[in-house]
Amino acid sequence: MLPEIITPTAARALNVPISGRVINCVTTLPYEIYREGATYKIRPRRGNSALYSALDYMQSGDGDTTWTSSLVAWTGEIALPAATSLPDLELYQKLTEQDKHMLERELTEAQGGTPTHPIWTDSGDTVSTGYNEQLSPTRRYAENILWPILHYIQGEPTDGRDEKKWWSDYEDLNRKYCDKVLDIYNEGDVIWIHDYYLFLLPKMIREKLPDARIGFFMHAPFPSSEYFRCLAKRQELLQGVLASNLISTQSEAHKRHFMSACSRIVGAETATPTSVYAYGQSVSVVALPIGIDTAKVEADAFTDEITEKVRAIRQLYPDKKIIVGRDRLDSVRGVVQKLYAFDVFLKRYPEWRDRVVLVQVTSHTATGTRKVEKKVAELVSSINGRYGAIHFSPVHHYTKHIAREEYLALLRVADLCLITSVRDGMNTTALEFIVCQNGNNSPLILSEFTGSAGNLPGAILVNPWDAVGVAEQINRTFRMGQDEKLAIEQPLYQRVTANTVQHWVNRFVSQVISNTFRTDQSHLTPILDNHKLVERFKMAKKRVFLFDYDGTLTPIVTDPAAATPSDGLKRDLRALAKDPRNAIWIISGRDSTFLDKWLGDIAELGMSAEHGCFMKNPGTTDWENLAANFDMSWQKDVNDIFQYYTERTQGSHIERKRVALTWHYRRADPEFGLFQARECRAHLEQAVVPKWDVEVMSGKANLEVRPKSVNKGEIVKRLISEYSSEGRPPQFVLCMGDDQTDEDMFKALKDVPDLDSESIFPVMIGPPEKKTTASWHLLEPKGVLETLNELAKLEGESKM
Repeated sequence: MLPEIITPTAARALNVPISGRVINCVTTLPYEIYREGATYKIRPRRGNSALYSALDYMQSGDGDTTWTSSLVAWTGEIALPAATSLPDLELYQKLTEQDKHMLERELTEAQGGTPTHPIWTDSGDTVSTGYNEQLSPTRRYAENILWPILHYIQGEPTDGRDEKKWWSDYEDLNRKYCDKVLDIYNEGDVIWIHDYYLFLLPKMIREKLPDARIGFFMHAPFPSSEYFRCLAKRQELLQGVLASNLISTQSEAHKRHFMSACSRIVGAETATPTSVYAYGQSVSVVALPIGIDTAKVEADAFTDEITEKVRAIRQLYPDKKIIVGRDRLDSVRGVVQKLYAFDVFLKRYPEWRDRVVLVQVTSHTATGTRKVEKKVAELVSSINGRYGAIHFSPVHHYTKHIAREEYLALLRVADLCLITSVRDGMNTTALEFIVCQNGNNSPLILSEFTGSAGNLPGAILVNPWDAVGVAEQINRTFRMGQDEKLAIEQPLYQRVTANTVQHWVNRFVSQVISNTFRTDQSHLTPILDNHKLVERFKMAKKRVFLFDYDGTLTPIVTDPAAATPSDGLKRDLRALAKDPRNAIWIISGRDSTFLDKWLGDIAELGMSAEHGCFMKNPGTTDWENLAANFDMSWQKDVNDIFQYYTERTQGSHIERKRVALTWHYRRADPEFGLFQARECRAHLEQAVVPKWDVEVMSGKANLEVRPKSVNKGEIVKRLISEYSSEGRPPQFVLCMGDDQTDEDMFKALKDVPDLDSESIFPVMIGPPEKKTTASWHLLEPKGVLETLNELAKLEGESKM
C-alpha cells in the first residue's frame, strides 16, 4: 500500500522504478517573448497564476517537494513592435537559431534553473504589440473549436475547410511536443500534460514510449457528452487523452461528464466510479482541483504598500459597500449576468442606492469579445444613468489589466466578491479573495457553474441566470452580522489553505505513481520484437499466420458493417498467401457470409467463421460446419431471452448466425446497454447454461452464446497439426488477436507439443497492461498492418 503523498525516495524503497523527475507539458511558457529593437527579450506572462505557481514550486525545491522538473511549452505568439515597415512574417523569420539558444538560456534562468524547452512553431505565430483579435494559426483549433464546446457554446455550421486546416495545425503542435518529450525523456520520468491544447499528446507519446507514466490534467471545464459529441474529431480527441494513466478534472461534475463521453463516444466501459476501461487498460479518472499558493498570496497581500492602497480605495468610496469583480471579458465569465443582477438589486432594494458601488475589472481574451463588450458598455451606461448622479456612479468598469498590487488591494477592501461565471474550470479569484479576507470575513457569492463551487462547501452559491436570486443574495450578505460572516468564511479559509497548489502537485504526481504501481507489480507484455520476427520469418520453411478480424485487422467501429478491410491489407494478405511456404488463416467471430464478401476473392486464404464453428480451406469455396452434429435446440431458449432484452433496450439487435447467436448493444445507450448486458448474461447463465452444453461470451458491446466445445483454440490445434510435416510443426507461427476469444488461440499455441517457443509469436492487440497469455503486444490494428506490410515487402524482395 502506497502512502497518499509519494516522494521519489519512498517510491524507490518500494521498488518502483522512477527517476524523480517530472516533465511538465503546458500550453505556453510562463514568460512571453517580445522583440525590442534588434533583440528578443522575455517578460512574465499574465494569467494562469495557479499553474505557474505549481511550476515555481516544482523548480524551487522548497517545502516538501523532492521532485525535479523540466518544462516543455509553446512560446506563445512572439510580440513584435507595433509600428514597423516589415511584415510580421519577415520579422519572425529573423529569429535565428542563435536567438533561440539565447532565449532558451534566459528562460531556464528565469525558471530558477529548471530546464526549459520551448516549442518553436512555424512562421506566422506573431502578434503586433497591443490588442489583436486575430488568432495565430497554432491557437485556431483549440480556441475556435474546442474552447466553445468545452464551455457549452455550439458554433455555426460551416463547410469544414477552415477546421480541416486548423486540425492539421493542432496535430502538428502536439507532434512537436511529442518530439521534444522523446528528446529529453529518461526512463522513470513522470510526464504531466496540461489542458485541451494537448489532447492528442498522451497517445502520441504512448505509441513511442509504451511504459511511460503519463498524467493529464484538464484545467478547463469538461462539458456534457451531448455537447462534446458535436465535435467532428471527438473520437480522436478522446482516444488521445485516454492513453494517459491518470486523468484529472477540476470537479466531480466535470469528471462525470468526461467518463460519460468516453462511454458514449468511444465505447469505454466505466470500470469503477474512478476509472474507465479503454483499449485494454484501466485509466484512472479523478477530480483533483487545483489550489493556489496561499502563503505567497498572504505575503503579497498583507504588506504596508497594499494596506496603503486599501486605505486609498476606501477613501474613494466613503460610506459605500464595495462589490468587487474581476473577470475576462468573454461570453462565459458572466459579466453581463452580473450587471443584470446588480440592476435588479438596485431596483428591488432602493435603500441601497447611493450606498453600494460595483468595481468591475475586465481583461480582453484572444478573440470574439466585441459583442460582449458592447453589451457590457450598454448595461454600465444604463445602470449609471438610472441610479447614478453627477457626483456618483454605481458601476465603475475598468477594461484593462491592472497591476497585481491593485488587484490584491481590491480583494482586501471588498465588502463582497461577486462571481457569476456561466462556465468555468477553477476560478482562482474566488480562492484568492478568501485568503485576502482572512480576519475581515467579507462574503463571497459564487456561481454554481464554476469548478470552485463543488470544492468550497458552505459557500454562497447562485445561479447567474437567475438575476432575482443573485440580487436577493447580495441584499442578504449586506445584512449579515460579523458572527454569521465568520461562520461562513472561516471554513472556506481553512479549506483553501489546506488544499494549496503545493498539495495539489504532490497529490497529482503521487496518484500517477500509485496508479502505475499496480501495473509495475503485474505482468507487462512486451511490444512485438520486429527484428526477431523478421529473422525467424526468413529462416522458416513453413509459416502459419492466424489472424482475428475485428480489432486486429480492422479497428473496432460503431457500425460492425463498416469494419471493412483496407486495400493495403488485402494487397499484403494476397502477397503473403501466394507463397506456398505461407498458410494464412482468418479466424473470426464473423459469419461466413461477411468473410466471403470481403476476403473471399483471395483464394489462397483459409477462413474460420463464428469462433471456430465453420472452416473453409484455401483454394475451396465450401464451408465445413464443425457443429453440424450438435443439438441446436438451445437456440430457441437463447433467442427468447435475447428478444426480451432487445424489446427493452433501444438500439440493440440480435444477430442470428448459422450456429451462434449474438446480442449487440453497441448502438444502445452505453451505460444502460452495459447494465442490460449484465442482467442478460445472468439470466442466460441461470436459465440456459445448466441445460445445454453452451457458453456465454462477453464481447465488445455484445453477448454471444455458442457450443462450448467449439472455439478458436480448437481450430488452432487442428491447423498446427495439419501444417506439420513428418511430425515436425511449422517453424514460424504468427497469431494475432485482441479480445477474450483470442486467448483460446494463444493458450492452444502454448499447449502444442514440439513447437519451438522462439518461433511462435502470439501477439495481443492492446496495451501492455492488458491481461493476456500472449507473449507480445501491439497497441492497435495500425501496428498489425505495418507488420504485415513489412513481411509482404520481404516476400517481394525474395522474388527479385
